[in-house]
Amino acid sequence: MNKMKAGKFFLPGENTRMVFVASLIGVIAGLANICFRTVLEFVHQMIFVPNYAIVSQGGWKIILLPLIPISGMVLLIPLAIIFPNEIYGYGFTKFLRKVNIRGGYMKFRKNILKIISCSLTIGTGNSAGVEGPIAQVGGALGSAVGKIFKVSGNRTKVYTAAGCAGGIAAMFNAPIAGVFFAAEIVLLGTYEIASFSVLVVSSAIATVVSRAYYGETPAFPIPEFHLINPLAEIPLYMILGVIMGLIAVLHIFVFYEVRDRFAALKINQHFKPIIGAFIIGVTAIFFPQIMGDGYHYIKDVLAGHGIMWMMAILIFLKIFATAVTLGSGGSGGVFAPALFIGAAIGGAYGSIVHTLFPAATAYSGAYAAVGIGAFLAAATHAPITAIFLLFEMTGNHLIIIPIMLTSIIGTAVAIKLNPDSIDTVDLTREGIDIHEGREIAVMKSIRVGKVITEDVDFISEKANVNHLLEIFQLAKDSFYFPVIDETGHMVGIISMQDVKGVLHDRKLRLSATVGDICTRDVLTLTPDDNLYTAMTYFDVRGIAEIPVVESLEDKWVVGMLKRRDVIDAYNREVLKKGISERTAPIKLM
Repeated sequence: MNKMKAGKFFLPGENTRMVFVASLIGVIAGLANICFRTVLEFVHQMIFVPNYAIVSQGGWKIILLPLIPISGMVLLIPLAIIFPNEIYGYGFTKFLRKVNIRGGYMKFRKNILKIISCSLTIGTGNSAGVEGPIAQVGGALGSAVGKIFKVSGNRTKVYTAAGCAGGIAAMFNAPIAGVFFAAEIVLLGTYEIASFSVLVVSSAIATVVSRAYYGETPAFPIPEFHLINPLAEIPLYMILGVIMGLIAVLHIFVFYEVRDRFAALKINQHFKPIIGAFIIGVTAIFFPQIMGDGYHYIKDVLAGHGIMWMMAILIFLKIFATAVTLGSGGSGGVFAPALFIGAAIGGAYGSIVHTLFPAATAYSGAYAAVGIGAFLAAATHAPITAIFLLFEMTGNHLIIIPIMLTSIIGTAVAIKLNPDSIDTVDLTREGIDIHEGREIAVMKSIRVGKVITEDVDFISEKANVNHLLEIFQLAKDSFYFPVIDETGHMVGIISMQDVKGVLHDRKLRLSATVGDICTRDVLTLTPDDNLYTAMTYFDVRGIAEIPVVESLEDKWVVGMLKRRDVIDAYNREVLKKGISERTAPIKLM
């Protein structure tokens, strides 16, 4: 007995195992970041740099510029054919769905595909960022580690978020920002202390790996920051926050409007990214700053070298270029474009206020630095991530107050005008609010059309009651029957409750038709409705079945939805995905 107790004493506890796994995830995420950046740089040096050198010679050769971004999209086509639905477009929304609804499980091959597709997109000059994709790659690796150790669904979700934290931390050389990115954006603020420690360990280890390879240089070398006159500048920064919120809402609107327009184009999907790349190339003939992630131009703006009118124009061109690249099918993220837009807004605004109040304000680069974090916060609704990202990149505590004010105000304005961040619009369109909780999110993710019973017994409205009673006797488990007219469209529904009123009246029983006694005011669903809506209807009416029609205008019955089938579908989804120990199955009372 004593030996057994001693053995247990020396075995690693649960927290120790989590720290070990988090460290492993951090190492893998750091290495993945190195691999990602190496492939991206290889594509950039092999395709973009030599061809741009030719184009930049001027003359007629400048019109060849669109061929550079087009080449990257052409190279995506074979991948898209071999791996359909896994290459094109902005994928971070799908990633959030998998983490918060599907339990964090994802395919390992996504890592390789994401690295290659994003490198071809960004490395050839198309407007997108690598930060979101590296978070996805790190998250997928974290999920793979969870599978190897055969942990629960909830733990896999935490390990997935830890991989995201490691990827962002390694990319920006900012471990604290990596932690809050995972906690605030990926986990949506729903985490425990034990989970938070996993994020911290993974982020720290990934940063160590990245610094060992690249050194301790931050992503953006921001010059020393000073508040010249706090009483004068603080109100100006607050105004900047309002501007950030307004333009962030415009950014989100344009992003999805352009994507919807490309989706509506009735052409082969492989041509759409090429069209987008052509638009980017033509625009870049006049404004080459919009190409790629835009890091070089961000550095110029932060150094105070930006021209006011140029920065003002590039704000809207970068918004448009990013929407075109990702909306047409290019692969990448919106993180880097958000930094570019924020720097341009801050730089243009800083140039104006410094011109008006030269003695009381800092140079434009200081406002650009604050703008980077403020716009990122407003677009993603993640102010804490933005605050710590700027603090780590500058190492200057004096920037905290301006960035706190602009980030919070910008986020508040953006949320007031549009409750969705750039990553949650699609989820809202699907009727999913991942902030509501996993249980509701799961039910909102399942469509009624996947659960309905299609073998339905109909009855004509002209049938008599005796015929109806025969159908009731033959029915095994159905107690509600759609009533149809001569055209086959539903006009009502009949149940045993409706028949009870005429059973004891012989005369009425012989003369009444089903149409006379059926319920005409019928609650219906369509195949595109979700199970959460269905359960709400069940609870409101206290019924066990609801007819499902083709559409509210065309009431052609396609099936019946039963309450117990909804519960069974929910439980299957929970068990299949292993979503969480806390997402308990529903019991049929």
